[in-house]
Amino acid sequence: MPTISRRAMMTWVTANAVTVTLAGCATTQPAPPVQAMRAPPPAASLDTPFELSYPTIYGEIGDEPFPISAVKLSTVNPAYLRKAVRYDTTEAPGSIVVDPSHHYLYLVQEGGRAVRYGVGVGREGFGWSGVATIHSKQEWPDWYPPKEMIQRQPELKKSLTDLQSGIGMRGGPGNPLGARAMYLWQDNKDTLYRIHGTVEPWTIGKSVSSGCIRMINQDAIDLYQRAVVGTRVVVLPSRVV
Repeated sequence: MPTISRRAMMTWVTANAVTVTLAGCATTQPAPPVQAMRAPPPAASLDTPFELSYPTIYGEIGDEPFPISAVKLSTVNPAYLRKAVRYDTTEAPGSIVVDPSHHYLYLVQEGGRAVRYGVGVGREGFGWSGVATIHSKQEWPDWYPPKEMIQRQPELKKSLTDLQSGIGMRGGPGNPLGARAMYLWQDNKDTLYRIHGTVEPWTIGKSVSSGCIRMINQDAIDLYQRAVVGTRVVVLPSRVV
């Protein structure tokens, strides 16, 4: 299991910088107001493995503004499904650690434990690392791709429309940000990177995004419920494994 060394952590904190490239899931939409801090739900117990309930965990969700289909588990590598694991880190409980090299996101728990989720991360040239904070969260967020992305992919124009905050796509089942988005800021500035759901669960465990951290919608909803505004997010440097 990967371990964050104290020396490496001090380097990232001292640098205090996110290596930013043009994020494809970036949005020019003003972030929602900062929400009040609140306690997350109790941590999952290692004595009740998530895998015993995968058909339920990744089943259809019907009590949302838009229906969320059941995940075809055969299309997702089981290594990237939600698990409660042992995790050795110096980060405080409640923190999030993203390991892009192994395509995992860890929600740190007490006693050397974590809830581990599989994620999709930025492809070559779009990755980033550093320390950020969840500034705000949104359900079924609108998506506002940056002009640079539209220039790279002009076919996107047919899916975009005039919204309150500019040209974008309304939240919904076809929106690239999925059912939930958590907005990452650093030094009171939007990094333009998000942790968000995806309509393409088969991309989990791969480096295919334009920089953001994508999760299966069911996992994004679970993390959204557990991670409070103000949560510290550490994204480790990517390396070949």
